Amino acid sequence: MKVAVIGGGTMGNGIAHVFALYEHQVALIDTSEAVLQRARATIEQNLERQVKKQQCSAAQAATALSRLAPSTHLEAAADSALVVEAAYEDYAVKRDIFVQLDAACAPDTVLASNTSSISLTRLGGATRRPDRVIGMHFMNPVPVMKLVEVICGHATSPQTLAFVIETAKELDKVPVTVQDYPGFISNRVLMPMINEAIQCLLEGVADRDAIDTVMKLGMAHPMGPLALADFIGLDVCLSIMDVLYEGFGDSKYRPSPLLRRMVAAGELGRKTGRGFYTYG
Repeated sequence: MKVAVIGGGTMGNGIAHVFALYEHQVALIDTSEAVLQRARATIEQNLERQVKKQQCSAAQAATALSRLAPSTHLEAAADSALVVEAAYEDYAVKRDIFVQLDAACAPDTVLASNTSSISLTRLGGATRRPDRVIGMHFMNPVPVMKLVEVICGHATSPQTLAFVIETAKELDKVPVTVQDYPGFISNRVLMPMINEAIQCLLEGVADRDAIDTVMKLGMAHPMGPLALADFIGLDVCLSIMDVLYEGFGDSKYRPSPLLRRMVAAGELGRKTGRGFYTYG
């Protein structure tokens, strides 16, 4: 099957990696040639890591790389059966991409979004094929994490849902179907926990290390919520909290002032070298 992935960042290159490894031809599309070069290098490194761990053979890794076709033109998605959009978590950005894909792709192409919080109903409403618009929310790092949150918009057809569920299973993922409400399941549960940890830090309930240690040792989390926020990106956390707050209008989803301040200061976590922790 021909698949197109829109966005060569962390999620996009991980999604492209998995589709290519599982024998799909992949058009990896981004507006930046530099991003595409970094994406291909990252995929190659991650495939080499899988070979060393005996998760795939060297021949499989080489063949997977050969299935990748980077492009800076959205028209490269035109002949795809499935498009997975993994652009920045902003409704206007995603809407514009979906409008362009709707015009470029065949009427039966399924348009999926890797969005972690934005309404699939709104994205579908911007197209002429809302029945073929769906959420396909992979977890980071994509080659490792098994879950795919499959989100049905108001008009998503049962046929589209069945197609995406089967596709996820073919990638050796575990698809879980959820309905289109702000934050879906993963981030409606996760982000308020992270936000509350940030608020505890702001209020001086405990320091950074104490908060993360309580959640790791007391709740058996593999990573503390503040370290996890750094891993996700504080700007992404804030964006999702804003979606929850605006979507539900409930004060329990109000982003912590500390989170807003750190994002304003450009301290976004691992990707900027500084967040709740400092990275070399």
